[in-house]
Amino acid sequence: GAPSPVTAPATASGPRPALDAFLSAIRAQDLQALSVAWGDKAGPVRDSKVFTREEMEQRELILIRCFKHDRARVLGESLAAGGERKFEVELVRGTVTRVADFFTVPGPDRWYVRSANMDAVKDLRSAK
Repeated sequence: GAPSPVTAPATASGPRPALDAFLSAIRAQDLQALSVAWGDKAGPVRDSKVFTREEMEQRELILIRCFKHDRARVLGESLAAGGERKFEVELVRGTVTRVADFFTVPGPDRWYVRSANMDAVKDLRSAK
């Protein structure tokens, strides 16, 4: 048969794959995957020592609660300050649709989602 295509390792080598990894970790409620997709120019939050493990997990649970969604769609991508990329993402949960900005940043070896606009989704937290 034909040779199987070479699949790239599942690392977020660009801004969009970083966003996709972050959103799929949120959807799967996977703290482990989230701790690798979320980071800044120094690397993933998991290795940053900014938070204790407990603090990091608390924050991840908040991110999951805020950004949990059934479907996500990128509406736009633009350049942001400091070489970051901003994505405008439409999140759908049940009958509720919200648009939030996600900021991705290049780290030492790959891109990470550095932050996301929680104000846009604060009313989703209570929505089931």
